[in-house]
Order: sequence, then C-alpha cells, then structure tokens
Amino acid sequence: MSWKSPHGTPLPDWRQRTLMMGIINVTPDSFSDGGQALEIDNALNKASELLEQGVDILDLGAESTRPGSEFISAEIESARLLPVLRTLRKKFPHVPLSIDTYKASVAKSCLEEGADIINDVEGARYESRETDSPMARLCAQTGAPLILMHRRREVITQDFWGSLIHDLKFSVQLALQAGVKPEQIWLDPGFGFGKTPAQNLWLIRHLEKITALGFPVLLGTSRKSTLGLVLQEADPLKREEGNEVTAAWGIAQGCSMIRAHDFRRLKKVITVADAIRHSPNR
Repeated sequence: MSWKSPHGTPLPDWRQRTLMMGIINVTPDSFSDGGQALEIDNALNKASELLEQGVDILDLGAESTRPGSEFISAEIESARLLPVLRTLRKKFPHVPLSIDTYKASVAKSCLEEGADIINDVEGARYESRETDSPMARLCAQTGAPLILMHRRREVITQDFWGSLIHDLKFSVQLALQAGVKPEQIWLDPGFGFGKTPAQNLWLIRHLEKITALGFPVLLGTSRKSTLGLVLQEADPLKREEGNEVTAAWGIAQGCSMIRAHDFRRLKKVITVADAIRHSPNR
C-alpha cells in the first residue's frame, strides 16, 4: 500500500520515481535563506517557483535547525506557519504540503489547517517518555504520514553505524507502537545533524544501510556545510554540484525523495539517475 494524506490530497507514488520536496523556510535565521519567505507574498512566490521547477511536495518550516539556532516556542512557530499554510492550501489545493516541526502541538494545528505530512527532525522523540511519543500518537490518530529524521545533539564517537541504525529503529518503534501504519513511515538519516563531515560523507557512501531497513528514505543535503568544506565554497548558494552528486549517489542506493532548496538543475540530475536505476536488465 502507498502512503496517504489525512485529507485525501493525492500523494505521489515514490515507487515509480524519486520524489522532489521543495523547502520553504518561514524563518528569519535559516542558514542559507533566512528571512526570504517570512512574508506571505514571498512564501507564495517561492512556492510557485518550486512548483514550476516540478517539485512534488512543499515542506514548510518555521524554526531554524542550523547550528547555534535558538529554540522558539510552539506559539511563535505556529504564528509563523499558519498564515503561510492557509494561503498555500487555498492557492494550491492539490499540492501536498509537509510541515517541518518536532512539536506535536504545532503539527496538530497545521494538520487541522490542511497539512498533509509531518516531517519530524527529532524522529518523534521530542517530549517522549519511554515508548510514548506525542508526535507519533498524533500522526496515528490523524492518519498523517510521518518522516522520522535521525538527530543527536552530540556527535557519535563510537560505532557510528550501529548507533545510527539503533536510533532510527527506535523512532520507528515509537511510531508503530503508537499505531502509525508502516506505509505512512519514512526515514531521513539526518545528513548534517550531529555528525562530523566525515560521517556525513560515510552516510552518503553507504546509504543502502538505511534503505535496507525497509522504509522509503528522504535525503536532504542541500547547501549543507559539509558540501561547502569539500568544495571549498563558503557561499551556500554556490554548492549546487554537491547537491547534485549526493542526490545521484543517494538515488543509486534506493533513496526515494530528495529535499532541496532549488531544483532548476537538480531535477535533470534526478531524472537521469532514475533512468539509470530503472533501466531494464538485458
């Protein structure tokens, strides 16, 4: 069975091709585009631009997760998100909308306003107790798909792969025990979150270890600092080649969705990578 929106919005079939998720940061301080989509008109223009580039899903976030960013309350996060969400839902009624949040109260408000997917950077662990996760319970109750990202506050110093897989499996367990259906679960290995540059590169090199867990995988490397180090490029907007190579490598290992800020060049890379992956064996 394929994943489903709680509102009946058609969700694209990730089994046929790699999906494209476009980022809309409704924040003043995101690392590469902070402040660009704070105003509703700017967010609408960004959404239109991404849709013209062919994206399948728009991902809205209102709290920066860059290193050193400050925690914001659920009230502030919702105040930023909801006006933009309402506008996009009205303007693009058939476009799947994802909400990038780890707070269940924010997710609930957004789902009530028509959001289709929850993209949780904390892997359903925020405010969880033992096996009880507020975010997982919410997604089970509402029928919303849940993307579980791997994130640690401190770098993994021993048994990188063992720790990473253990953490992701625990997030999946939280979701399943709450009643989230398996077909509604996605995994994100968390490139750039609680990992050294070398570990980020290992992650891409051996992404098959994540896809082997049996859930569709989202990969988000767009403009990240590890790419800047490799390319010796301080400007996040000039790291397109890094975005493209990591996307192609990820698709080759079974990645099902790429999350990025811009797809003007990246779409062609994804199209060719898909053609290679799905080419018939003769």
